[in-house]
Parts: sequence; structure tokens; C-alpha cells
Amino acid sequence: MKVGIQAVLWVLCVFFAYKIYDSINGPIAFNNSKTERYAKVISKLKDIGNAQAAHKDILGYYSDNLDSLVAFIDTAQYTLTQKRDSSYLEFDRVYRIDMLREVIVIDTLGFASVKDSLFKGSDRYKDMMNIPVKGQEDMRFTLKTDILDNNGYRLPVFEVKVSKDVILYDQDKYLVAIEKEVVSVDGVNGPEITLGSLTEVSTSGNWPTTYDSAKE
Repeated sequence: MKVGIQAVLWVLCVFFAYKIYDSINGPIAFNNSKTERYAKVISKLKDIGNAQAAHKDILGYYSDNLDSLVAFIDTAQYTLTQKRDSSYLEFDRVYRIDMLREVIVIDTLGFASVKDSLFKGSDRYKDMMNIPVKGQEDMRFTLKTDILDNNGYRLPVFEVKVSKDVILYDQDKYLVAIEKEVVSVDGVNGPEITLGSLTEVSTSGNWPTTYDSAKE
């Protein structure tokens, strides 16, 4: 009977030791996995943001469809221009003399591929709409666009985002719930990772600058 009690106590010791280890190591492993996945997601969001900026520069508005945005990158071109000052004489009917007029002349120098300018030979833009997390590759970012009225000026805006539930789908649910409530200067605040806004003119993301300093 004494041996049986000792065996039970040993089992309990091992169990509690494991629980203590797991309570310490679990959050560490979670943070490591979270940081790695966030970096991949943010890299994709930056590509989408750069593509949207090019779309607006060339067409005057943001794309509301990620597949259309990919097609745009495949074919679109920047117009390369040069501005220079010029002047000419023009007869003034009021003063009845030739007067010097100064103008700015814009010369077209050529064209440059958006694809080569933004992605430099890489074709990673072709799947930038997909979530870069193993097991979630078929999931997509959510993209919306709108027009804001700012004192009579109509300003295009866009927002692209993904829920942290999607990114951390296979992680501890308790730790994910805590992560979704984060409000911190060095964390990704809120339940989603977001680029842009539908309520204000912004093309910024809700992540800290530590993710911007990482090089591809």
C-alpha cells in the first residue's frame, strides 16, 4: 500500500512539474509563433499597400478587388516625366506690348513597369491576397474601399485586414483571446492586423515600428 501511495505521489509530481513547465514555456512558444506569423502577414500587407499606392497614382482610385489589383500590376506602367521652366513672349492687348510669360513644361521621358518598379523581378505579388500561415493558405485578406468627403473634397480610402483568429488559429485559445485585447505601443493593437482605414485618410498599419525595421 505504501508503494502504491508513493507511485501516485510520483505521478502527481510529474504531472504538476509538466503543468508548471507548460505554464512557463507555453506563452514563450506562443509569442515566438505569433511574432513570426505577424511578420509574414505584415510583409504581405505592405505589398498590397504599395500596389494600391501605384493603382491610385496611375488610375486615381484604389482597387476594391485583390485579383484585379494583381492584374493591374501585371500590365500597368508609370509615366516618367520631367518638369522644366520655360518662357515665351505674348502680345498683351491691354498694354499693347509683348510681355514675358513663364510656364512649367512637363516632358514625357518614357514608361516604367509597375511590376519591375515595386517587386524587382519577384512574382510574390501574385499570391499577396492569401494569408501566409501554414494551414490557412486558402484564406484571404479582406479588402474594402470607400470615398470620404473632406470639406467638399472626395478622397479615396481603402482598408485591408485579417483577424488574429485566422493567423493564430491553432494556438492556445486563452492566449489568443488575450492577444486580441492588446493595447500597447509595442504590440499589434486590437483583434485584427489592419492597413489603411475607411474612416480617415490613412495608409498606415496598426503594427509597431519593430515590424517595419525588419529587412526582407
